[in-house]
Amino acid sequence: MAFTEFRPLAEKSLIEYIKATSILSDKIGNNFGDLKIKEVGDGNLNFVYIVASPSGSFVIKQALPYIRCIGESWPMTKERAYFEALALREHGRLCPENVPEVYHFDRTMSVIAMRYLEPPHIILRKGLIAGIEYPLLAEHMSDYMAKTLYYTSLLYRTTTEHKRDVAEFCGNVELSRLTEQVVFSDPYKISQYNRWTSPYLDHDAEAVREDNILKLEVAELKSMFCERAQALVHGDLHTGSVMVTHDSTQVIDPEFAFYGPMGFDIGAFIGNLILAFYAQDGHADQMNDRIRYKEWILRTIRETWSLFYKKFTALWDEHKDGSGEAYIPEIYNNPELQLLVQRKYMQDLLHDTLGFGAAKMIRRIVGVAHVEDFESITDASKRAKCEQQALDLAKMLLKERKKFQSIDEVVLAIQQVQ
Repeated sequence: MAFTEFRPLAEKSLIEYIKATSILSDKIGNNFGDLKIKEVGDGNLNFVYIVASPSGSFVIKQALPYIRCIGESWPMTKERAYFEALALREHGRLCPENVPEVYHFDRTMSVIAMRYLEPPHIILRKGLIAGIEYPLLAEHMSDYMAKTLYYTSLLYRTTTEHKRDVAEFCGNVELSRLTEQVVFSDPYKISQYNRWTSPYLDHDAEAVREDNILKLEVAELKSMFCERAQALVHGDLHTGSVMVTHDSTQVIDPEFAFYGPMGFDIGAFIGNLILAFYAQDGHADQMNDRIRYKEWILRTIRETWSLFYKKFTALWDEHKDGSGEAYIPEIYNNPELQLLVQRKYMQDLLHDTLGFGAAKMIRRIVGVAHVEDFESITDASKRAKCEQQALDLAKMLLKERKKFQSIDEVVLAIQQVQ
């Protein structure tokens, strides 16, 4: 059976596909007798299979030409698999400890085969709902973000290298356009896809659609998202795109990757931690009031930014006389100026992070795709109360992001809205 044109893989055709692909059949020791295949795609877009035999295992991810959770009525390019494979390989090269290895990519079939993150790895979002602490999360995520963002920016690279890669990733425009729609447009207008915890949040959803200042600020963020090719961002770095154990953190699913603003990634991660914080009251019970866990989340937010700041500026200092063309050494040639430049850059980046993080929070409450953190709170009035707090904080952060000088001030603001 030849796989010379695209077709969706079912279990039977998947076995044929593995047999026809030596790198994959070798991975499982050509042992087809004891092969176990499980479809685990709980995402919105793709088929995901775990393929395991006593000799080895891998994950197969196939992009479909439409949005899986909606069906063929919402077409979606399967070319996104190409950009996902590209980003996994590039980010994996820069931060191999936190990105699963790609074994095989087939552009015709939109298939990626990669390392299977075996149990006890779980999706971080599920761990946050269960109230599990991950002591190395901030350490690992700050590492991943500092390396992937610094090394793909003009702080490290020449404009020639940078432009070449920007041009390549511009091909992922369809997924970027989906983000433009669901993050920067739909929540601010009446859209058939929007939903919220009704009737409790009816007024809040309307208030978002009628807030002139909010819309003014969102336009600025959208323009930055569309126009600012600052670094190779993951593009969808929420807590559902991270798999964790007590001592491992793995970033998956970069199919939205493109050259965009660094703050979009940092904001997505921190914004989703803030959502998890506000969801905790809905998961508290007699056994566990979640108060200590909420403190851990706030600590993680603070540490993620502080460690990122420290690592990112350390990479910058280490390579300040390298070939990066953002700040040419002959011009930025004294320590005072270098410090000024760095402080300004990082302050702007904090503000971008808060703006994008807030926009991601808002869309998860009144837009199309919600988060399990809130959705798993069965009591609708309790859920709405949690969502309302998150929404209030997000609107304030988005509008007033430039007033914040430090992450400590942000944490204080989070604590005050509850």
